Amino acid sequence: MIVAVALPLVAEYGAAVTTSQIARAAGIGEATIFRAFKDKDEVLDACVAEAVGTDHVLREIASISLDEPLAGRLAEAAEALRAHMERMGTVVGALYASGHRRGRGTGTGTRDGEDPPPDSRAQSVTALRNAVVELLEPDRAAFRLSPEKVAAAFLGLLFTRLQTPAPETDAPLTPEELIAVLLHGTLNDPGSA
Repeated sequence: MIVAVALPLVAEYGAAVTTSQIARAAGIGEATIFRAFKDKDEVLDACVAEAVGTDHVLREIASISLDEPLAGRLAEAAEALRAHMERMGTVVGALYASGHRRGRGTGTGTRDGEDPPPDSRAQSVTALRNAVVELLEPDRAAFRLSPEKVAAAFLGLLFTRLQTPAPETDAPLTPEELIAVLLHGTLNDPGSA
């Protein structure tokens, strides 16, 4: 509960957020925070872990009805992933901009001094891909490629779209355009090229 309440405050104030602000927003005494966390840096590190963790977005993707049309399922997944990336970027960016460095006393990137698991990012990407595969599975027979490859292409297009600013004259692909490219390509008449 403390981390859930702290996340929007961290996104707004970065490392300048106080434990007093967090306690007030949570409706608890400040001492309660220090029963759960050693110090404010530990609270901030927990916020980063929550923001970059995929549990929330995986639950959202899993809740998408497989009875919906394929394009609708993918649009919902795209929106859930966009929101996840935005939350992650906002929290991490606010902390970085305000001078907070994870594990700054250890130099290893974690607060306890141990290195992060080398495959944690790969595990997150695999979990996201598998969640998208589940959305694709009802339409397996319609694809020329395996659902695993289609899911990888979907995530690649989506993450590239989110990370690449569009030129001033051209807006970024909408989720619907991205899904149309994924499912139908970019040619008006695919057989003519």
